[in-house]
Amino acid sequence: MKRRLLPLTLMLIAGLVTVIITFIRGYSIIYKLVSLLAVFLIFYFVGSVIVYFLDHFDKVNADAAKAAAAENETDNNGSADDGSDGQENG
Repeated sequence: MKRRLLPLTLMLIAGLVTVIITFIRGYSIIYKLVSLLAVFLIFYFVGSVIVYFLDHFDKVNADAAKAAAAENETDNNGSADDGSDGQENG
């Protein structure tokens, strides 16, 4: 699932649960709408924070992998083979 859809999906699922619970308990229409709005706002914010942290962790991991690859390539280039196989000629 694409991450940009995560806050919306989380918000809609929480809203569905809220609608079902308020309908079963028989709350007034004003209470239903106010609680639905509050749940939408809260869970959209929570979903946005989750997406931010996941993107941040991916960026940190990508930077670390890039640094490790650069270090590995530097190590491989730094120990250049001079053509000798460890045996003396002669």
